[in-house]
Amino acid sequence: MKALIEGLLNQALSQLQASGDLPADIQIEIKIDHAKNAEHGDYASNLALVLAKPARSNPRALADKLVAALPAHANIRKVEIAGPGFINFFVAADAVAAVVDRIRNEGDAFGRSQVGAGKRIQVEFVSANPTGPLHVGHGRGAAYGATVADLLEAVGFAVHREYYVNDAGRQMDILGTSVWLRYLELCGEEFAFPSNGYKGDYVQDIAASLHRAHGDDYRHPIADVFAGVPADAPQGGDKEEHIDALIDRAKTLLGDNRYRLVFELGLNVILDDIRDDLGLFGVHYQEWYSERSLTDKGSVMHALDKLKASGHVYEKDGAQWFRSTAFGDEKDRVVVRDNGQTTYFASDIAYHLEKFERGFERVIDVWGADHHGYVPRVKAALTAMGQDSSKLDVLLVQFAILYKGGERMQMSTRSGEFVTLRELRKEVGSDAARFFYVLRKCEQHLDFDLDLAKSESSDNPVYYIQYAHARVHSVLRQLADKALERDPARGAANLNLLSEDHESALISRLGRYPETLEAAALNHEPHHLAHYLRDLANDFHTYYNAHTFLVDDAALRDARLNLIEATAQVLRNGLRLLGVSAPEAM
Repeated sequence: MKALIEGLLNQALSQLQASGDLPADIQIEIKIDHAKNAEHGDYASNLALVLAKPARSNPRALADKLVAALPAHANIRKVEIAGPGFINFFVAADAVAAVVDRIRNEGDAFGRSQVGAGKRIQVEFVSANPTGPLHVGHGRGAAYGATVADLLEAVGFAVHREYYVNDAGRQMDILGTSVWLRYLELCGEEFAFPSNGYKGDYVQDIAASLHRAHGDDYRHPIADVFAGVPADAPQGGDKEEHIDALIDRAKTLLGDNRYRLVFELGLNVILDDIRDDLGLFGVHYQEWYSERSLTDKGSVMHALDKLKASGHVYEKDGAQWFRSTAFGDEKDRVVVRDNGQTTYFASDIAYHLEKFERGFERVIDVWGADHHGYVPRVKAALTAMGQDSSKLDVLLVQFAILYKGGERMQMSTRSGEFVTLRELRKEVGSDAARFFYVLRKCEQHLDFDLDLAKSESSDNPVYYIQYAHARVHSVLRQLADKALERDPARGAANLNLLSEDHESALISRLGRYPETLEAAALNHEPHHLAHYLRDLANDFHTYYNAHTFLVDDAALRDARLNLIEATAQVLRNGLRLLGVSAPEAM
């Protein structure tokens, strides 16, 4: 309906320009809003007020001219001018009710569109280091990224979902060394585990599998392991220097092949666990992209060569620096260390260059909010390499904070004291987790109330919405139990009987679903869809509590059944996009 009204106003605008009542060079974006008060119609436009200044006209007088030039349309029963020049549109009752038939006819496709047809978008999300299980903080990025991708796909974009596997950095070396040290403990060696090592039970499990497969073959005397290693933090040393020295000792004592086996064991066990965890959470990818592959196929050197060719790389203190300050970054960044090793940042810019070279028209990164300082330098590198950095959208997600019994729960991967995503799913279920994660804008803090997510009450939004869907199916089962006849065609022919205020409100809400879906997709704001479904469920429950659906009047009964069936369809469509199920019984 918004598109219809926008088209009518465009025609009126063109007519006034053709007649000389408006300058021919005026270009205005027409904005249509829902009227906040039913007395002011269904939709409103401030076009006359926006045009007044460039047209040098009184807005009220301009509104009169626009209304006079509006083409007549059967779906618009009345147009009025209000206040200083607002144009209010009253939609014909049969046009409003027609959405019920449209929903029932289009089914799962209702609300979907082709706004993004022909455009390829890559969405990279989660991409947590494979150094431990996903925790509830990662879960928010997973739910948000997956929902944004699904929403974009629903409005026609070709979406490629990707997980960037950080399988080549220092953190993975810390993990591999942590696994080996736990393995040495199983071999009978005794020592103080490094304060900066990974301490979770999962590390011990991986070490145990290594020991089962190789016995004591990878054992070295602890005196050799710690030979020349500087003191750890508890002994007054530096924890970073301590763990880095242990990594060097592990590589030296084990040799390339054995160290690589330990490294790969830790990586693959945890990565497989992450894949399984996300899959059970309803999150799937087209590609798991290896950081190491960037070096193997020369992508990192390709990116560095482009930076050098642009004149934005210089040498200082034996290292190579990218002059990112020339593009607004707060300081220049090292891309090649003084030992000749490329930095993580070098891999990251190579990865982003490669994304655009794969032909994606837009790239969306879903990152944790703690990476906000990383955005300017990545965009700076893209610009320096000749790419349009405005085509990269970085969406920053605040980690969720989990509360149980009013107490905050810890989420530190290094210490091993954290609540995993898998534990959360077992506690509250995937439905509640997926829904709660997208209830607020991604950049806002989210306090995840575990007790609320488990409650079966109207205060729990996902339960309230699912219960509305189940209630519709309960009514349909009652129809069969009472052996009542139903004729959907008769219901469609008698939608005019749906004249109660609760019915009008519900029908109006149903009609807003397509625009809500489109706005949620294009603005990357799934919380709008979540809140819409909550409002739709509330409209339905209010209607359910106020009226009887299975009335004696067959025509009214069928019309009401068509209406609630359409309501269930929209609830189901929206929940599916949020990764939430729509049960038929609860």
